[in-house]
Order: sequence, then C-alpha cells, then structure tokens
Amino acid sequence: MQKITSANNYDQASLPDLLPLYYRRVFPFSQYYRWLNYGGVTKNYFQNREFSFTLKDDIYVRYQSFGSQSELEKEMQKMNPYKIDIGAVYSHRPSQHNTVKSGSFQALEKELVFDIDMTDYDDVRSCCSAADICSKCWTLMTIAIRILDRALREDFGFRHRLWVYSGRRGVHCWVCDEAARKLSVTARSAVAEYLSLVKGGEDTVKKVQLSDPIHPLIQESLAVIEPYFPSYALDSQDILGSKESVEKVLALMPEDILCQSLINPVQFNAV
Repeated sequence: MQKITSANNYDQASLPDLLPLYYRRVFPFSQYYRWLNYGGVTKNYFQNREFSFTLKDDIYVRYQSFGSQSELEKEMQKMNPYKIDIGAVYSHRPSQHNTVKSGSFQALEKELVFDIDMTDYDDVRSCCSAADICSKCWTLMTIAIRILDRALREDFGFRHRLWVYSGRRGVHCWVCDEAARKLSVTARSAVAEYLSLVKGGEDTVKKVQLSDPIHPLIQESLAVIEPYFPSYALDSQDILGSKESVEKVLALMPEDILCQSLINPVQFNAV
C-alpha cells in the first residue's frame, strides 16, 4: 500500500525551481480573482482583502493587498510564495494599515472555513498515523465531507461551499455565502459548536458524549456513515481484529450503553 505523502514522490529542495513555473503556467489567477472578488459586489472588496505569503526559509509576510488581478499575478510571480493564506476583508487596504488611524483598521468579512485534518482521525485508523496518508485513509475524508456538507446545506441553508485539498493532510471547506461571510465571531463559534461531537484532548478517553434522545445532526450523520462502516471499519481498518483494538473500542463507548449490552465481562480470545 503506497503512502500518498511518500518522500520518494516529493523533494522540497526542488520548490525554488518549480514554483516560478507553477505561478507562470499553472496557477488559476483568473478563477482565483473571480472567486474572491464576488463580482465586485462592494466597492474595493478585493482591494481590501488581506493576503499573507510564506516565503522560503519560513519568512512570513502579512498585510499584502492588491488592486486588480494583474497586480496580484505580478506580485505572486515575483515572490513565488511557498504558501498563500487568504485573510479577511478589512475596512481599509491592508497594505496601508500603518497609515490608518488607530482603531479604524477593522476586519469586516471572512468566509466561514472548516479544516478537516487527517491527524485528528488517528483514533479510528490503523493503516497510518500522524502525517502519513494512504488511500484507505481517504475514506474518512469522504465520510467527513459528506457529513459536513449535508449539515451546512440542509441545517444552515448555505448554498456556496468550496471544497479544496489542503495541500497536506486533509481538506478545507470554504463557505462563501454572503450570510456566512458576515457572521460575527460569536455566531461562527456557535456554528462550530453545533457541528462538534468529539471533545477533549489526547488524555481524554471518552471524547463523545451522546444525549438521549440522539440529536438530529447525529442521526443524519449515522445515515451517512452506515454504508461505509462494514467495509471501512471492520474490513479495511479491522477495528475488532485484536484484543488491544477491541479494548480500545470498548473504552470509547458510553458507560450506559456498555451496561445495557454487556451483562457479563467480555471474553475475547485473539486469533
């Protein structure tokens, strides 16, 4: 089984030579500009958007802003950033933030962005861990995308959702509806809380606490997961294939469910 992030397939030392070619011949400047300009719905909307570049040797450059597609294209081809971060739309041009009266430079809008990282799924995958990824792992990404996309579409009514590969270990979802872009910090936290089920750090064993009755979000999510469970969890990841893995699964289960279904201690003989 070949790892997707194999060192044999990628040599970071080649980036300085490849990036100029990428930004000249491949980068989709036209689509990029059309997306972030939103048809020019508001005057200076694109001009007031912050971009941040990570350059060679991890040099981080903030408060970049551009007046047009050609200006953006010219600067990116000049700097050849290793990474591009899309920031908020501000009240003034970010490149001129030092000239603005203190307190006047404010973030006004930003897309609602979700980051699904494969490393968050180490508890439920046995094929890989940490930064390693293989084709089996991506079933988890498929399930996560379908669950989140359904909730954003049906529960919140968001219509414009852009799913993109993160470039490393997962996927990002950019919710681009006007209502989403204008959400306050409190509202964004509320959306994230609604969609959160797994809670707790590395030292927390039972990271999922289910209420009775089951929340409709979880019921809908189970409907997405069910068709994948036998082939992915039982066959591909073999989560019941050893005594250690069985004990790990039992440790994740709520105590009331264990009490109802397991009258006697589980006796398991590993094959």
